[in-house]
Amino acid sequence: MAKRRVAGIDGAGVGVLIEEELLPPGPGQVQVEVRASLISPGTELGRVGAQREAPQDRPPRPFGYANAGVVTTVGEGVEDVSVTDPVACMGGGYAQHADLVNVPVNLTAPIPDGVEFESAAFAHLAATALHAIRRAAPVFGENGMVVGLGLVGQLTAQFGQLSGCHMMGVDRLADRRDRATACGVEAVVGAEGEDPVAQAASVSGGFGMDFGVIAFGGDGTSAFKQIAASLKKTPDTHSMGRIVIVGGARIEHGFAAALGNVDVRSAARTGPGYHDEAWEHGAAYPPVFVEWPTRRNLTESLRAVADGRLHVAELITHRLPLQEIATAVDELVERPQEALGVVLIP
Repeated sequence: MAKRRVAGIDGAGVGVLIEEELLPPGPGQVQVEVRASLISPGTELGRVGAQREAPQDRPPRPFGYANAGVVTTVGEGVEDVSVTDPVACMGGGYAQHADLVNVPVNLTAPIPDGVEFESAAFAHLAATALHAIRRAAPVFGENGMVVGLGLVGQLTAQFGQLSGCHMMGVDRLADRRDRATACGVEAVVGAEGEDPVAQAASVSGGFGMDFGVIAFGGDGTSAFKQIAASLKKTPDTHSMGRIVIVGGARIEHGFAAALGNVDVRSAARTGPGYHDEAWEHGAAYPPVFVEWPTRRNLTESLRAVADGRLHVAELITHRLPLQEIATAVDELVERPQEALGVVLIP
């Protein structure tokens, strides 16, 4: 067995480094020497604030689900990935913040030439955003808005524009708005101090929004109401359009006449396949029936980065060595107005 270091969160919400042994990769898995990993602030650290307010004495839990590195060993049955291949990896319990990991082969994707490891580590969140924008069913020339410009929201807005739509991003934090602008998002609005509904009318040229995406967790009722009020309306005053929820938001709102003829859609994770253990470890879905499984979404996301169409480097705010995991967690939890994309380098 190999030795490895992996980041964890203890019962007090503090980042710690754990040293442990790692088994060889099992059938359908590859072992990867990690070169960079990306923390997902909302999903991975959403409960840390509460842990810090009510600390408990319990062992640390390893965490992380997005990294990139070089294949060092392939398990039984793996045929399309070879030793020394650079790959992006994803998956809770697999692609952890560590220096060595075992990952199911279908939760990896080859890194194109010219893409740095730290950019490739965005593949999991980019695939999540890509699946969300597919759920929004964008049509060239439509108007869309994304509320919440965390990492997934940023990437969702970019994918909306890559689909030919006019996109507006909404967030309360100035740094996140600035980064969205730097990535080319067409219009960016403050969630506080500005009126997103009025701005949506202006950005859409008076047509109204065709769709909106909620890309954050917690209470999403206000964002839902803002999107609903921004959607296009029929002469009988009913709203029309699509609202996609990709973050873990909780929403209280009436339906039918209280909402109008609006489609409310949930976007779960990265697309088909993720959490299907047989598929993760190499089984295939018939492409004619499942056109956009998780691995293809990973590959398309990386291709967009390689082509310079999807911007991820502009979202990186911190690069820290893995052993400084405590600092990395502190930055994201205590200073979200300054920290967004935190990359760990083993």
